[in-house]
Amino acid sequence: MNHRLHLRFEQLENATEKLLRAAEALGDQSHQVPAPGQWSAAHVVQHLVVAEQGVEQYIQHKLQQKEGLRTADLKGRFRSLLLRVLLRLPGMKFRAPERLAALMPADSAIPSLAELRQQWAATRRKLERLLNEYPSPLMNQAIFKHPRVGMLTIQQTLDFMLDHVLHHQQQLTRIGKTLAAAKPQSAA
Repeated sequence: MNHRLHLRFEQLENATEKLLRAAEALGDQSHQVPAPGQWSAAHVVQHLVVAEQGVEQYIQHKLQQKEGLRTADLKGRFRSLLLRVLLRLPGMKFRAPERLAALMPADSAIPSLAELRQQWAATRRKLERLLNEYPSPLMNQAIFKHPRVGMLTIQQTLDFMLDHVLHHQQQLTRIGKTLAAAKPQSAA
């Protein structure tokens, strides 16, 4: 694996593990929504698993069509940077892309966190294999189409994936605080 990709991949692994531990720390409340119309911690994890599966599948598909790839331009770099900033802003909310939202199961069908952890690990191993075999000549080629900012290079894609996990880590923190505040206080 390219050294820069390896560093980004390791950061993604660490952020993912931190997010999963935070979701698991909620215990029985991991599937509880903090308010009607909001996501539970399990919804957040499911969303991230589905998103990462989509990214990995898209890149695999594009790698089979190498001829159609274009070199990343300055406009793409600016949009990638803007996305990174927006995802890191505290309290910033985004609506999940319709295509991705359609892949989310009904509330009652959200798997346990243990199952989600296994699904995510399997998806992550596929991503790791893809990165290990990623052709060096394609490092500056736009390979993934983000639904909001357009085409990203593999490095920008990993940056997005990391920022996406960190963005949802903030959401899990808010969920945890809301659920803790709503929990009945035990008598002293």
